[in-house]
Amino acid sequence: MTGSHDATADRLIRVLVVDDQFLVRSGLVALLRAAPGMEVVGEAADGTEAVALAARTRPDVVLMDIRMPGTTGIEATRRILAEATDPPPRILVLTTFDLDEYVYGALRAGASGFLLKDAGPERLLAAVTAVHGGDSLFAPVVTRRLVEAFTRAADGPTDGSGPPPGLDALTSREVEVLKLVARGLTNAEAADRLFISEATVKTHLNRTMTKLGLASRAQVVVVAYETGLVTPGSTA
Repeated sequence: MTGSHDATADRLIRVLVVDDQFLVRSGLVALLRAAPGMEVVGEAADGTEAVALAARTRPDVVLMDIRMPGTTGIEATRRILAEATDPPPRILVLTTFDLDEYVYGALRAGASGFLLKDAGPERLLAAVTAVHGGDSLFAPVVTRRLVEAFTRAADGPTDGSGPPPGLDALTSREVEVLKLVARGLTNAEAADRLFISEATVKTHLNRTMTKLGLASRAQVVVVAYETGLVTPGSTA
């Protein structure tokens, strides 16, 4: 805090770009470097290189290509988060189509969200800023649709018998918040539904994530469906 230059530097979002296609990676790097408030700390052509670079550069956000030869984006996401010091980076997965089981695997591993590769520059920069701030990406229903598609395909436990595994440590209010978030409601919508403040919803959600060892809001949704707490097709 010795001057305005240092304060500005502190606000820069440090980004690591991972994509096995040189032209795609170069385009992303050029876009981020030209954007105010962004700093590219490294670029990697595969998952193994991404894990090593993330450990060395400690980025705030990792733009992660999901389908790569060798170490996939799913495995790289898992390893980066497992090896990260606090705070761990937010991982934003890049994909060519939204209903992608690779993306589902990455969300399950702790990625914060996903973005289509054909999204425009403004949407990409907004997504980086959103995940860095801890927000969910755009419409939560998109994550819900993806998770529903693959939990239904996986035939996860949905009979509702007994408390879902690992969820018995949660308070009844935390379970209520978890269900609403998993069904695609925003914090504000969940607050309205439960007649509590948005800040209280966020507190309950953060405590839930801590108790269950989860890294992202998207991972919360995955857990709610996979444990049968919320079932595909249920409405909020």
